[in-house]
Amino acid sequence: MEQQDIQQLQQQVERAAAPLQLIKAEMGRIISGQESLIERLLLALISDGHVLLEGVPGLAKTLAVKTLAQTLNGSFSRLQFTPDLLPADVIGTRIYNAATADFSTKTGPVFANIVLADEINRAPAKVQSALLEAMQEKQVTIGGERFALPEPFLVLATQNPIEQEGTYPLPEAQLDRFMFKLKIDYPERSEERSVIERMAHPDAANQISAAAVASLDDIMNARALVDKIYIDEKIIEYILDIVIATRPGKRSSLSSRQSAADFTGIDGLISFGASPRASIALALAGKGMALLQGRSYVLPQDIKSVACDVLRHRIVISYEAEAENIDSDAVINRLVSQLRTP
Repeated sequence: MEQQDIQQLQQQVERAAAPLQLIKAEMGRIISGQESLIERLLLALISDGHVLLEGVPGLAKTLAVKTLAQTLNGSFSRLQFTPDLLPADVIGTRIYNAATADFSTKTGPVFANIVLADEINRAPAKVQSALLEAMQEKQVTIGGERFALPEPFLVLATQNPIEQEGTYPLPEAQLDRFMFKLKIDYPERSEERSVIERMAHPDAANQISAAAVASLDDIMNARALVDKIYIDEKIIEYILDIVIATRPGKRSSLSSRQSAADFTGIDGLISFGASPRASIALALAGKGMALLQGRSYVLPQDIKSVACDVLRHRIVISYEAEAENIDSDAVINRLVSQLRTP
């Protein structure tokens, strides 16, 4: 790439990053203590991915996605998943009109720019599959007719980690469809104090709303630029090393910069490693992170910063790891720390 092209791309990236920073600031005005969640939602939106969120109730998940839609002047819908939900309740159905003796199509709540799928693991497999197919294909089929979903399209699915009775856990193959799996914890004391001061009022939830500081076109423009962000061959090799290192028995495929001997305390902790979809997600998330920060190129730190969120739901830890109370985050952090950074 010539110097003039690099400068032109950098200017385009800076212009595209400006409305994204406005969105972050406006969401930060409404939501306290969830900066990481806000950033990952934006990152998924511009990288054309979806988010699975695990956290206890009351951590502003609904408020976050609703506020994101408001800042973009986009459409928002919320799906409360329950065991009696049907696929038609998600994607829509055909309705017979006796007066005209004809069928009409009624689209479901999945036809929105931002969709909150609350407690996705409470719905049966058919309903989960209907949503996941819509996420993957960006379209649904109702009565034999295909309908494209709006663009941009982001699904934030939530799981409650403390209440598993009556749930249908997502299989690993379906978890792989999510770009990120996020774990959010309780806010800090000062952040929670700010939440009390802001929200402990009658009708506070109805009175607080975000201003539209950007547009859906700004997101689509950012998506187009993500594809142009420069990612060096060394960064690609680094991504491949991270993903291949998660696969038991496959470390002979590591790059010449690494060897299986570089890893200690990893063997026996992973039963199944990440798929090639993880490599794609890491590269896209790295590019998106660069754009969010106003850069036209990817740094190793961009990949490191998203590694846990991209990989934690894509590896299956062994019984030995569970017995030692070692979770997937600890395994990924240990693995990444032992890799040589380009």
